[in-house]
Amino acid sequence: MTRILLFTGKGGVGKTTVSAATALACAERGQRTLVLSTDPAHSLADAFDVDLGSQPTRVVDNLEGMQLDATERLEQVWGDVQRYIAEVLEWVGVDGIEAEELSVIPGLDEVFSLGDIRAAAASGRYDVIVVDCGPTAETIRFLSLPEILSWYIDRVVPIERRVLGALRPVLQAVTSIPMAGDSVFAAATRFQDQLSGVRELLTDGETASVRLVVNPERMVIAEARRTATYLNLFGYHLDAVIANRLLPDEVTDPWFASWKSTHAEHLKTIEADFAPLPILRADLANAELVGLGGLRGFAAGLYGEVSPSAVLHREQPLRFEREDDTTTLHVRLPFAVRDDLDVARRGNELLIRVGPQRRRVVLPDSLQRRAVASARLVGDELAVRFE
Repeated sequence: MTRILLFTGKGGVGKTTVSAATALACAERGQRTLVLSTDPAHSLADAFDVDLGSQPTRVVDNLEGMQLDATERLEQVWGDVQRYIAEVLEWVGVDGIEAEELSVIPGLDEVFSLGDIRAAAASGRYDVIVVDCGPTAETIRFLSLPEILSWYIDRVVPIERRVLGALRPVLQAVTSIPMAGDSVFAAATRFQDQLSGVRELLTDGETASVRLVVNPERMVIAEARRTATYLNLFGYHLDAVIANRLLPDEVTDPWFASWKSTHAEHLKTIEADFAPLPILRADLANAELVGLGGLRGFAAGLYGEVSPSAVLHREQPLRFEREDDTTTLHVRLPFAVRDDLDVARRGNELLIRVGPQRRRVVLPDSLQRRAVASARLVGDELAVRFE
């Protein structure tokens, strides 16, 4: 089984350093490791001080790294769709170059990253895959894409294909607008194949874990709380929080006294808020962590004797419990507040919204004919009762 570790956090907290150091530590324990970056602003190559491309490149023994080339993947998977959209835009009067630019949907590079993760896991070449994700907002979008796009492709594309098949002769007789051909729908199918199985892979707690990197700062901690809520909403497993850039005990200059006191208070907050998740600590380094030597020392201080690829915490973000004739869906939503929460039923799906994030939970057959009796927030869990 390939172990997958995803690292995210607010921009600038040091998640690329943590990702690179973790990957190096896994490799030096004899595990065949791939580290890849989904962050649009790649800095993984800078951390290792090596050149990385869109294909796995050797860093050291047992360790390969890659940074996605979105343009290359775009042509492979999305080229036919892009050309069709550009034709339609040109038909309505958009200049050719502008039409080409507008035909690329923002965020597609993240979708291609999902496909790369799945392909690497299925290849059998790696024991561990370490993913340096983008900042938290991008990561939430990145991890919600498999469910959202699969839902769209499964439902909308077949309908559009049937409608266009029936209306194409009529439309071609009365308008010159370009019609989507079989190659466009074939591209959508390839797109779907890229996503197939990704969600199941990344929400398996024994296979994949998300680790949040935080600094001892109020705004960083606040964003990490929201991220934890949204990750649980979409069914992803958090197994650790990494408190990075703590002022070490060796710093005794009085000028830093207030900073050390603030860091200590924020660390208490992190430990209290994210319990029972383990909190791994990393001191602020006295030099740039660039190159293998610095990363090796950082990983040793962070993990100690703990295996970096181990499952550090097990918790089920979503579960069903049955008692007599009542079944209750429990969704763990740490830090959620009642006013930001909304639950609705639509056919065989339950729609759960927390703030700006919304998830569709497809109900099992046994619940599709049952009514929702109640939905309430109990502690840090949403409990939806069916009877």
